Amino acid sequence: MTPEPMWVFAYGSLMWNPGFPVAETHVARVEGYHRSFCMWSIHHRGTTESPGLVLALDEGSGVNCLGLGLRVEPGAEEESLALLRERELVSSAYLEKEIDLILQPGEVVRAVTYVIDPNHEQYCRHLSLEDQAQTIARAVGGRGPNTEYLYNTVDHLRETGIEDPELNWLSQRVREITTGSDA
Repeated sequence: MTPEPMWVFAYGSLMWNPGFPVAETHVARVEGYHRSFCMWSIHHRGTTESPGLVLALDEGSGVNCLGLGLRVEPGAEEESLALLRERELVSSAYLEKEIDLILQPGEVVRAVTYVIDPNHEQYCRHLSLEDQAQTIARAVGGRGPNTEYLYNTVDHLRETGIEDPELNWLSQRVREITTGSDA
């Protein structure tokens, strides 16, 4: 009997830096969640003293999120899941979920993804876009500048044909702030 393939839903840095061997990639959609800079980053893109922001899937009614469905290379499932847990569960602000993922052109698969714990102290749901931009423009963490995280995510979304107007606005605004042209 062939084991079930392992799928991962990538909506932020996993799109451009999965950290595990990927056998197959598809644009994919998850229902009931949207991508949002709603998590303070105190490890990877900020510090405890100067937190950055990272994306999380935030649960909501009537919302969805486009990202990438990544099928893990057969035989690498156990190691890949361990790597994902080490990376994504570093502060327990994410919850690991198994969700239905709709691959383009319509196949539904079960996938692992990471969603924000709305009861965690790193959850910051109601920041304005301007406050998000100001935070991202200045924060730096163990994996580098918060700006790099934003720019790479936006670039990768564009490369895959996914439009995210909020992230596009944030990218433009952060560039204005960091170049001093934020008149």
